[in-house]
Amino acid sequence: MDIYLDKRAVRQIRLSAQEAIEEGDMEALREDILDAFTEEQVEEIERRLDSGDLFEFLTDILDEWSGDDVDELFELLETQLGEVGVDLKVDTKSNDDEEDEEDDDIADEPDDDEEDDDADEGFVEDEED
Repeated sequence: MDIYLDKRAVRQIRLSAQEAIEEGDMEALREDILDAFTEEQVEEIERRLDSGDLFEFLTDILDEWSGDDVDELFELLETQLGEVGVDLKVDTKSNDDEEDEEDDDIADEPDDDEEDDDADEGFVEDEED
C-alpha cells in the first residue's frame, strides 16, 4: 500500500515536530501525524499492525525518535511503516523550501546601491558593435 503525504501535511508535521523539539510535548505531534492520514489509510495501517492501534504505533515511533531532528522523524515513519507493508511517500519540497528559494532569488538580484556604486567608480558597460 502506498500513502502520499502532500505539502500541507508535511508542513504541519514539520511545524508540530519543531514545537515538540522546543517544548518537549509529543502529544500534539502524535495527533498531527495521525491527522495527516485519512480514515481509510488509518484503517488499512491498523489492519497491518500487530497491535491494531496506529496511536500506539506512533507512540512507539516517537519514543524511538531522538527528538532533535525532524528529518529523522520522517525517516523513522517511512522505515516503520515500510516494515508493515506501507510505502510512505513524502512531498519533500515543503513550503519552507519554497520560501528559502524565494529568499535566494532575492539575494541574487543586485541592489540599487550596488549599481550606483559601479557608476560612481567609473565602470562603464562595453557596447558591442
